[in-house]
Amino acid sequence: MESQMRAKINDLIRGVYGNTFSATHFKILQQQIDDAQSLNLSARKKEWDESDVVLITYADQFFDSQGKGIPALTRFFNRWLGAFFSHTHLLPFYPWSSDDGFSVVDYHSVDPEMGTWHDIANLKKSTKLMFDFVCNHMSAKSKWFANYLQQQTGYEDFFIAVDPSTDLSAVTRPRALPLLTPFTLHTGEVRYLWTTFSEDQIDLNFASPNVFIAMVDVLLRYLKEGADYIRLDAVGFMWKTPGTSCLHLEKTHQLIQIFRAIVDVVAPGTVIITETNVPHKDNIAYYGNGYNEAQMVYQFSLPPLILHAMHCGNVQTLCHWAQGLKLPSKKTTWFNFLASHDGIGLNPLRGLLPEQDILDLVDTLQSEGALISWKNNPDGTRSPYEVNVTYLDALSQKNDGNEQIIAKFILAHALLLTFPGVPAIYIQSLLGSRNDHEAVKRLGYNRAINRTKLNSEEIAHELEASAHLRHAIYNEMVKLITLRRQHKVFHPDAEAIFECPNDSVLKINRVTDEGERLTALFNFSSSCCNLDSEIKCGRDIITDTLIHKKTLTLQPWQVMWITEN
Repeated sequence: MESQMRAKINDLIRGVYGNTFSATHFKILQQQIDDAQSLNLSARKKEWDESDVVLITYADQFFDSQGKGIPALTRFFNRWLGAFFSHTHLLPFYPWSSDDGFSVVDYHSVDPEMGTWHDIANLKKSTKLMFDFVCNHMSAKSKWFANYLQQQTGYEDFFIAVDPSTDLSAVTRPRALPLLTPFTLHTGEVRYLWTTFSEDQIDLNFASPNVFIAMVDVLLRYLKEGADYIRLDAVGFMWKTPGTSCLHLEKTHQLIQIFRAIVDVVAPGTVIITETNVPHKDNIAYYGNGYNEAQMVYQFSLPPLILHAMHCGNVQTLCHWAQGLKLPSKKTTWFNFLASHDGIGLNPLRGLLPEQDILDLVDTLQSEGALISWKNNPDGTRSPYEVNVTYLDALSQKNDGNEQIIAKFILAHALLLTFPGVPAIYIQSLLGSRNDHEAVKRLGYNRAINRTKLNSEEIAHELEASAHLRHAIYNEMVKLITLRRQHKVFHPDAEAIFECPNDSVLKINRVTDEGERLTALFNFSSSCCNLDSEIKCGRDIITDTLIHKKTLTLQPWQVMWITEN
């Protein structure tokens, strides 16, 4: 099997690079794989189950009287989080120059302000880890880029130079910023380089075998350092061909297939997760044939669809979309989330909702304090592509009391935990954080609204204060997480059947192969809803209440998880 996989890797490389990938390149790649494989890195969990719940956090999310960075996170995790989360997604902890870590200066190092590889290993004693593989671009402050500007041997084509007169109008733009940025080589020559996201994030040239070799080395380093999940950041933009959209190109998919094949040889059980904040049909293309690309893709349509359902009190669009979800194989599942370090993407709504409905949702959220980020379109217009807001504030209205705020928030997260797939919860959501407009003013970018660094000692005090909103949110959330992890019916692979008893109630039936059943009901309305019950004898495991009436009454924004006896 191993020889077949190695032959597959070689065939895939030839398909991408042809004769430009030389015998020397193959020799270097083979040595990289052999060296990594000799470390016996295969001690990964081979399958997912109901116990898998992922925490999303920055490595330097917390500081306390003992210090900051990864050690402070580890102390907080062990006290407050370790019993509830199987995995922790550590957002980029490498040296960086902008974008809160996603402009990487050195892929192989830990930012000294955050800690060391030893600190990462210490955290791994308490949780499985997910690392970011920021594969599309790197910092203009990096050594690699300095070598390119000096045109040092091996770095001559590390980045993508384009004649500024080239017609790039077809290129999909995720930002309202220039696609090309001028830089001056050591000779005085000015080159216009491809910068998809910002002038400090220079796109790597994967058409160069040297870039491919260098990035495989990064990927293998993360496997050696214990990553159980690998997140491919902004991966859809990885290959560029002027005259095309330069998004989701076939060679991008082929590169992912090579990464997957290498990972399967070196560290079987490692999960590849693709991050492509795009319409649903493009997003799921990153499963490949169900066996050769990502095992998980981000469920990007879920967060804005839940917001739409909450704000209009109608679950029909959400239900219809969920009914159409299909996985290409049992070796794949969804990576479900509601909030992250980024904002709430709107592109995944396109094709699911009319554009006017999207704009109406944007207007509603903006009137409640959310910020909006925009992208340029090929025709010169612009469209909203992201809502910047904490998910707690996105769900609620300014005049809501704490009881309403909590009910809406818990409803949404109960749905997240019920959905087929592996759920991921952002640390700011778990702790009930609110919009940080001061951080936006201080730092000058919208995403700062949901990236506040926290004093863990102050947070602990608020979590212990029964009257504090953080206390209520945290305790309700960990209760739901605990229940999920105790019941096999929440296994990612268990069948999920979606129905709408009426416009405001979503019903999900989860069924295991062994016949264990759960009926989940979600009332997205501010009014009570009465439903005919088909359950002769059951129990709502959230409230630990027997269900034996012919009619069920759901309070405003109530959720029930009913197991049948």
